[in-house]
This record gives sequence, C-alpha cells and structure tokens, in this order.
Amino acid sequence: MTLTRRRALRLLGLGAAAVAASGASGCSLLDGTPQARLLASTAPLPTPFTASLPMPAVARPSRTDGHTDYYDLAQRAADLEILPGLHTRIWGYDGRFPGPTIEARSGRRTVVRVSNGLDVPTVTHLHGGRTPPESDGYPTDLVRPNTQRDYAFPLDQRAATLWYHDHRMDYTGPQVWRGLAGFFLVRDAEEEALPLPSGERDIPLMICDRSFAEDGSMPYPGRLDRPGAREAFMGGVLGDVILVNGAPWPQLRVERARYRFRLLNGSNARPYELSLSPDGVLVQIGADGGLLAAPRGLRQVRLAPGERADVVVDFSAYRIGDHVELRNLAGDGPQGRVMRFVVDRDARDDSMIPKVLSRVERLDPARAKTTRDFEFTGGSMHGGTGWLINGRPFDPKRMDARPRLGDTEIWRLTSDVAHPVHLHLAHFQVLSVNGERPAGQPEWKDTVELRDAQTVEIITRFTGYRGRYVMHCHNLEHEDMAMMATFEVV
Repeated sequence: MTLTRRRALRLLGLGAAAVAASGASGCSLLDGTPQARLLASTAPLPTPFTASLPMPAVARPSRTDGHTDYYDLAQRAADLEILPGLHTRIWGYDGRFPGPTIEARSGRRTVVRVSNGLDVPTVTHLHGGRTPPESDGYPTDLVRPNTQRDYAFPLDQRAATLWYHDHRMDYTGPQVWRGLAGFFLVRDAEEEALPLPSGERDIPLMICDRSFAEDGSMPYPGRLDRPGAREAFMGGVLGDVILVNGAPWPQLRVERARYRFRLLNGSNARPYELSLSPDGVLVQIGADGGLLAAPRGLRQVRLAPGERADVVVDFSAYRIGDHVELRNLAGDGPQGRVMRFVVDRDARDDSMIPKVLSRVERLDPARAKTTRDFEFTGGSMHGGTGWLINGRPFDPKRMDARPRLGDTEIWRLTSDVAHPVHLHLAHFQVLSVNGERPAGQPEWKDTVELRDAQTVEIITRFTGYRGRYVMHCHNLEHEDMAMMATFEVV
C-alpha cells in the first residue's frame, strides 16, 4: 500500500476534527457500528419543487466511420448555479454535472477520448460495460493532468442504462462527489421493437445527495491531498440535499401518458427506497443489465449506490392538476423527498408495456466450475482500520481470483454491514439471499446490495475478454478505504 493509503486509513485526530467541523453525527469502526455520516449544509436551501428538472445534454460524436463512433469529453472545473443565487464549483465531463449522456448502439464500437483538464489524475470507468481491460478504468490506470486517453467500448452487450464515472484509486469518493459522472445508454433492435415510452417520455434520472457550504461549494471531508481527514466518515458520506440530474428536489410537468424513467443511484453512500405519493405503481421493466423477462408492478424500488432500475409510470391514472411525488422511504425529512411530477395536460399515448419484454437466460449452477467465498468486513490494516475483502486490503499487485474465460462460477458474498458490491466485466444473476432463492424470473445485474450480516450467492459466466478487473464495494468511501479486489480472467 502507498503512504497515501496508510495516511487515509489511520484513525487518528484528523477524523475527529473532520466530524467536529462538519457537525455530522454517527460512529466509526472504533465502536463497532460504522454508519454513514451526514454533512449538514450551511447554505440557504431552496423550497422543494421550485426548480425545474434539467435534462442532461446528449453528446454528439466528433466523427464516425463504418463501425465506430468517436466522442471527445473534456474533464474540467466549472461554476454552476445549483442553489438559487449561488455558484458551485464542480468537476465535470465537459464542465457539466451530470456529464453529457452518450447514446450508443449495441454491437457498434464507441471510442471516448477523455482529456484531463483538472489538476489531479483521473480514471474513467464505464459502469456496467463489457469492456476490454485496457479500457475498463482499472483504478491505477491514471490519466494525468493535461493528458488524454482513448477508452474503446465494443458494446457487445444488450441495451441497458449504464453510467460512466471517475474510478481513481483512493479518490473515487471525492471526485464523483464533485461531479465526475454521466449516463451512457446502450440501445438495440430488441428493445426498440417494443412499444415502450420513447423520445421525450424516456427520461434518465440521476439521483444523488450533496451538501452545500454558505458560499455554494460542495464540501467533502478533508482536502484531496490529505485523505486522512476523511477517516471519521468511514461509513460513507451523506448529503442533506437530494439532487436529480443536478437540481435540488426538482419538478417535472408531465402529460397524462406513460413515461419511462431510467433511475440511477449516483450517491456515494445513500440507498434509496423509491415510491410514488399518493400511492402509485412503479412498473419495473429493466435492471442493471437491461430488460427484465417480464414487467413487475411495484410499490417501491430499492436502489443501493451504483444500481439502476428502468421503470414506467402511467400518469393517465391521475387527473390534470394532480401532484405526484417521488419519495425516498429510506430517508427522513428533506432526504425523504426526491422530486415532484405535475400532471398538466392530456396527450395521445400509443405506448404499451408488453407482458413479455425479453428472453433472459437462467444460468445453471450445476455448470459452475467452482464456488468462491468473499467476505466483506471492517478490520485492521497498516496500524489502523479499513474495509477489507477476505481480511485483506486492496493491493493492485495481488490477484484474488483467476477465473477462466468461458467458465461459469458461483461467488458467495458475505457482509458485516451493508455493502453494495459491484463486479466489473461480467454481469451476474442472484442465486440466493441468506439461502433463499429469489422469486420470479432471473435478471442481469452488475451491482448487488448486501444488507447487514447477509450472504448473497451470485452466478456469472466470464465471457468477453482476458485480463485484470476489480470487484469492490460501491459505497465509495468503503472503496477508497481498501474494499476492492482484483481478479484476472485467464
């Protein structure tokens, strides 16, 4: 481990100072009950539902040829008005938060050139991408300031709602917090043949939490060159303002028609239990890895950090003038509110939700070549305390598993406290949760939430590419504090 990581993981006075300065509450691993800590805003906060929902800009290719679309994204600082009357310095792709949405085609190669105009190194990861190792965003594959890197995505995968974000070792939390994230939508003919809501009624929603200082800045525990100041936030960092597409508690005017919402939990550590108020139905049609086999009518949808769910809401069930609120049942007070829809006009709607959406292959556990165990816990490291997998902190020089290309394996994941676990390269299916098989048809996932003291078995087939990849906790503070492991597909 580097000196930086050792400094970051010593539980000394810097952590207590950070808590005192922020006014946060919670507890650390020292008393055995790690909890995410709330950073309290000191800026005046807007009344919910006064801002309009922004739509992320759609990136345009800089050029195309017979088989590839090329994009250029520049990482740079920018000042945005997120809170009324205040300017917030963000780090964004093209100076935007969220970054521009890339709309790509399954099977068509996409190359994204990322130019780093910031004063710190970065790494970009396509979350949910089936990507060659040299373009996957391994956390030490740094793009230095004033340099650039081409990320090539063959996109040999189904249509799905993906996202891209910073993945720099030890610094993913602060760099995503500052704004380095955006949508990446993969489309294909199977999905386009369905009569689902589309066009202006197909809306991506990046939900995340942030906190704001009096001057409008988004503070994060400690300076980037002194990550040790983040130690008291080992459970994760929570903001007290809920942003959707970068706007605080926004409002969207909708027609009496069906809308597709691509829900993304882009928070560092906060889970969401999303529901409609007054009581409404969220019809889930997709998960991390694309379409479900059949739609699911749900009263609430839970998303851990990094997870996605595509849902359809039918606003024809409401009257003109009705207000419909998207709420977070896992939050209290302002953190229990997300955004509001105002039903304000009639419209023609030719969309439908088919009873059959897609064919989802069920992986057979009898074909698994091996079962591997991974334990996600807090523990001692380098004279301090950190987040470990199988009792060891992340070491980029160590391989923790070597699956063979084409093999099917079962990975048994066990937690001490809640950990959303993300697997690079290979989508998986959940076989069991605490020994119980999930009901219904299988779905493709790339992130699964382990709840407190829980065991989840996943099954995956390693196809695509040989090379090194990582599995890690997607609570970004846990990831930065060593809860990551490298596996090599051989």
